[in-house]
Amino acid sequence: MREHDFEYDRDSDLPARAKRRRRGRFDDEPAPERRGRLTEEARVRLAAARADALDAEELPEAADRWSTWGDGDQGPLPRPDWVITELGAVDHELGTVKTGKEADVHLVRRSLPGTDRVSLLAAKRYRSNDHRMFHRDAGYLEGRRMRKSREMRAVATRSSFGRNLIAEQWAVAEFAALSRLWTVGAPVPYPVQRNGTELLLEFLGEQDGSAAPRLSQLRPEGAQLRRLWFELVDALHVLASLGLTHGDLSAYNLLVHRDRLVLIDLPQVVDLVANPRGMDYLVRDVRNITTWFTSRGLPTGLADAEELVSELRAEAGMA
Repeated sequence: MREHDFEYDRDSDLPARAKRRRRGRFDDEPAPERRGRLTEEARVRLAAARADALDAEELPEAADRWSTWGDGDQGPLPRPDWVITELGAVDHELGTVKTGKEADVHLVRRSLPGTDRVSLLAAKRYRSNDHRMFHRDAGYLEGRRMRKSREMRAVATRSSFGRNLIAEQWAVAEFAALSRLWTVGAPVPYPVQRNGTELLLEFLGEQDGSAAPRLSQLRPEGAQLRRLWFELVDALHVLASLGLTHGDLSAYNLLVHRDRLVLIDLPQVVDLVANPRGMDYLVRDVRNITTWFTSRGLPTGLADAEELVSELRAEAGMA
């Protein structure tokens, strides 16, 4: 994982933030992909291109699939050197990292046969229609436009078609948010690609497949606790500068990877302007996380929820 552009003043216990330019509001996610003649033709062309590039009839032994790099949306530029973009690469399923209500995360090893190029990826897969449990999604979907009234009705009634739309909306929204946040230097995993409702993300962990711990699993104290707090505050300022808040922030949605804080699980990212309840989500995010840090011993003078909300409102241009 790259080093992010965050600075920390150890003498004063204050984060040193670079001045950030105010950007436009987080736009609504594009319409989900659907099966259709054009889509199927595109898939046929991609399959033919892959076959030509691979020049092989069968998968290499033990591989589970060819790389899906050419099949969907790809991560932002400049891409990290470890991202494997060759169509001749193969994916190996290594097991489940995490199960959740809306999606499961699996560990995938992508490698290029005949070379020593290997990368570990976290494959986040939103569940099939029969098992999907999008809890509390109505509030998050406020302010997100859809291009057709039929889609809006389907989502409102939670029909089978509507739930499929929501699933792909979550994937599209999370990929877009991660791409945008990565580009401005926020501490998030690099989004490698999105194909339908599957996201392939930078795996935050070790080469043996052990995942980085969630903040909730740790018991940081003293200087480490203060440093993680300031890293989080700086990350929240990055989101606010884009007019966003996490929407479901807690110690369960933060990883500590090699002693640095990383934001994860962003499908419900909230636009503070477009969503009528945007400020409610911001306040909830801040209260949740300040409560966790103060319960671990961080002085309330540092973790003041009201003061931080005021700072973030100003950063978002809503003071």
